Amino acid sequence: MTGNDTHSVECRVASGDADLALHHGIRLAVFVREQRVFEHSDHDSHDQAASTLHVLGLVDGKPAGTVRIFPLDPADPLGDWQGDRLAVLPEFRARMLGAPLVRFAVQTAAVLGGSRMIAHVQPANRTFFRRLGWRQIGEPELYVGIPHLPMDIELGMR
Repeated sequence: MTGNDTHSVECRVASGDADLALHHGIRLAVFVREQRVFEHSDHDSHDQAASTLHVLGLVDGKPAGTVRIFPLDPADPLGDWQGDRLAVLPEFRARMLGAPLVRFAVQTAAVLGGSRMIAHVQPANRTFFRRLGWRQIGEPELYVGIPHLPMDIELGMR
């Protein structure tokens, strides 16, 4: 994937220990240190599941962002998928990496046969997701103790 005229943007599924370390390091920087959503770590059982894909976003070859995707029922990858842990390091936020990460996640789940992706989105990001084709599917709810909007996008035609 290519970003704007001055920056190269690449999104890929993390492969190997080095990529996973970069992925988890970005999540630690954003969700633990910056946003303080989690006290020590944002790791959960999904990080250990074989069906989970950890995506790494790079800007000009530098690790800059992440997203994590997984089928809600690992035995049924043709059903609903979850997208979460979307994070972009502060110094790369003006480089427009968020949209390519979300599009890559949606496209990857669609290629793997998923029918729909859901996410819990902080209200400040509602318009960003709507512009990418997502829709709100319920009232705000607490997710990891913070208000989030349940949103989804159909994958079959993407």
